[in-house]
Amino acid sequence: MVVHHYRANVNMEEKLSQVTVMARSKMSVPLVVVVVLSVLLTGATHAGPEMDPYKILGVTRSASQAEIKKVYKRLAKEWHPDKNKNPGAEDMFIKITKSYEILSNEDKRANYDRYGQTDDTQPYSGNRYGQRHDSFYFDESFFNFPFNSKNHRDFADSKYILHFNQYVSDVVPDSYKRPYLIKITSDWCFSCIHIEPVWKEVVQEMEALGVGIGVVDVGYERRLANHLGAHRTPSILGVINGKVTFFHYAVAKEHLRQFVEDLLPQRLVERVTDKNDLQFLNSWHELNKPHVLLFDQVPVVPLLFKLTAFAYKDYLQFGYVDQGLSETANLQKQFNINTYAPTMLVFKENIDKPADIIQAKGMKKQIIDEFMSNNKFLLVPRLVNQKLFDELCPVKQFHRRRKYCVLLITGDEETFSFGNQAFLSFASTNAKEVVRYAYVYQRLQQPLCDILMQNKDSAQSPTQVVILERRNAAGKALFKPVTAWNGSEEDKQRLLEELERLQKDPSILIHDAMLPELNNEFASMFVIRWIYASYDYLSEVIDDILHNNWREMMPLLSLIFSALFILFGTVVIQAFSDSSDDKQTKPKAKDGTKAENGSPGTGGTSSRPPKKNFVEVTELTDITYMSNLVKLRPGHMNIVLVLTDASKNILLSKFAKEVYSFTGSLTLHFSFLNIDKHSHWMNTLLEYAQDATQIDAEEDDSGNHKIDYTGYVLALNGHKKYLCLFKPVYTGEDLDNKSSEDEGGASGGRSRSSSRDDHPPRKSNRSRSISTLQIHHKLDRLGLWMERLMEGTLPRYYIPAWPGLDKITPVK
Repeated sequence: MVVHHYRANVNMEEKLSQVTVMARSKMSVPLVVVVVLSVLLTGATHAGPEMDPYKILGVTRSASQAEIKKVYKRLAKEWHPDKNKNPGAEDMFIKITKSYEILSNEDKRANYDRYGQTDDTQPYSGNRYGQRHDSFYFDESFFNFPFNSKNHRDFADSKYILHFNQYVSDVVPDSYKRPYLIKITSDWCFSCIHIEPVWKEVVQEMEALGVGIGVVDVGYERRLANHLGAHRTPSILGVINGKVTFFHYAVAKEHLRQFVEDLLPQRLVERVTDKNDLQFLNSWHELNKPHVLLFDQVPVVPLLFKLTAFAYKDYLQFGYVDQGLSETANLQKQFNINTYAPTMLVFKENIDKPADIIQAKGMKKQIIDEFMSNNKFLLVPRLVNQKLFDELCPVKQFHRRRKYCVLLITGDEETFSFGNQAFLSFASTNAKEVVRYAYVYQRLQQPLCDILMQNKDSAQSPTQVVILERRNAAGKALFKPVTAWNGSEEDKQRLLEELERLQKDPSILIHDAMLPELNNEFASMFVIRWIYASYDYLSEVIDDILHNNWREMMPLLSLIFSALFILFGTVVIQAFSDSSDDKQTKPKAKDGTKAENGSPGTGGTSSRPPKKNFVEVTELTDITYMSNLVKLRPGHMNIVLVLTDASKNILLSKFAKEVYSFTGSLTLHFSFLNIDKHSHWMNTLLEYAQDATQIDAEEDDSGNHKIDYTGYVLALNGHKKYLCLFKPVYTGEDLDNKSSEDEGGASGGRSRSSSRDDHPPRKSNRSRSISTLQIHHKLDRLGLWMERLMEGTLPRYYIPAWPGLDKITPVK
């Protein structure tokens, strides 16, 4: 930040005239002479020390612009206050910047070379009296108070300046992971000057520990200051979990450090000794979290460890062992703890052996954060809520590697313990980067388990292993039940073989479903958390009553009464609502339908979300044929559904559902072709594509071969003259049938004769009268085929030219 110095220019003649008038009315002639001399001497005295930009930058007067720029970059880097801790670094940096501003501008440089001036209104005293000037100058040093003005704000504060939108969008959400220390200041604040040295020391220490820092200038951010409830300067406040707490004590380093520590919840870190160590470590199963133990010799839990515990409170449980106590001797001996440096251990399912360890003198925040991030989850965690499910089994992203979840559906009774332990053993020996292992209790997550096990006989064992891949955030997932799990060696071998197959062929996940949102198994702990939060809040209210005035208390009281009103209002509404369950069920069903309609088998495949809530499908006719196909722009494709008059409504509805999530792509267009009118065009097109797959034919009443194209989908690239073919599959009749994308790829290798009459007729097993349900199921695998189309893995059939669409097949 460049600090500009301003000098007040006063016209000499105007001053002399004013003095003359005053002299005539009130003063004698000798007194006038004294006043004039005083003014001149004052201007000379406060003109400021001589400043030569050439000497400051260390260049000659003949130096070129390139040389000046090169020297400036070197000096600015050397004297920048953020890198140079010399007390005079800031002043030197200002001089260097000002000198470069003068010498880099040809006009200012010429002005200085001729008159010794930096600009039209700000001369340097070195050559001031060498030329004739009709003005004199007041240097700002005459009024130089170290206020926190906009142009004189400290470098250390400038990078922490907060604005209202920044506070709401960044600071408040981040305060749920770390506390913030915010200073309220303003221009012309004398008291702010006195706390600056202490504030700088505290900021340097707290920021290294991970505390967020902010500065609010009331003169420029009055809205934010009012939002925070700050009505005087200077003020210091803390923000944690979205709550604002004011600092009321003397501004000292120890007091501010204790203030930050008091902001944190009191039950973040548990004291662990030889008496309660087993109870602490064994709670991993109940809490579904790894446990972290810090061994150190200080009697008080280090603030850095408390801040780390607050940041990772949703993932890890923290304990502290004081090595100076005799009650911790057995723990130190059991884990062979070094007494000369702090040691951090993380325990997962095995409480006898730590899963990871770190030991170092003066642990840094970056090292601890990396250690915690690598151990956030158990080896085989239990799916207890939707947030954990989203992190363990993330939605497939188009530009990332696939992630699979191996899920054990089991129970919490003692009879399942052997199988659960065997699953944990299998996961520990077959850990892979692309595979996550987890388990779920069928009794607590019944909706999810019902969907994943719906294709299995109810007589089978309730314990089941399922491999799944999530495709989008709406709940779409592909899965495959692998085996009934008893923990035997055969079960382990079967699961291992399926995982190896999955790496080679992801299409083995043949089932798809919309997964419901998981129940929050820890919801019962809400009452306990609310009691703790209420206790902390009441403590703050009492503290505010003792220190604040009622004007500052109004937002706090308003928040309390609003919370109570919402809480009891919700209870009353639920108690007197007779149809609350029905009202909650219907929106869920609608949301599920929307998600199903809007995400037909793709997670992150479409790089753009759909812009409309409908799919625009145009009919391919002789009028639209040229624009929608022949003259289609390079890189664009037309997805054409083949249908008949009888199946038009059913197939178009299903087609729209399957391709909806791909409508965000700007290169895809959607059309339909009525085969009743243009069967000749279809036959000609497939004859051109001689490598296309062999198409099943049916016999009509006269014994002629008739090809049923209903439900076929063509991806046509008009510019490069090739097509990709989708053949319908009756998944409603045969769930084990391979997907159409496999048929489109595997059967693509079978050559197709130029004349379909060379093939012997094959009798179709299906009835000529296809039911509505069968027609609807023809496009079940279209979503998967579209994904392969977007990935570019489908076979392409090139044609010499597009056949004309001007002929209409007569209806017989």
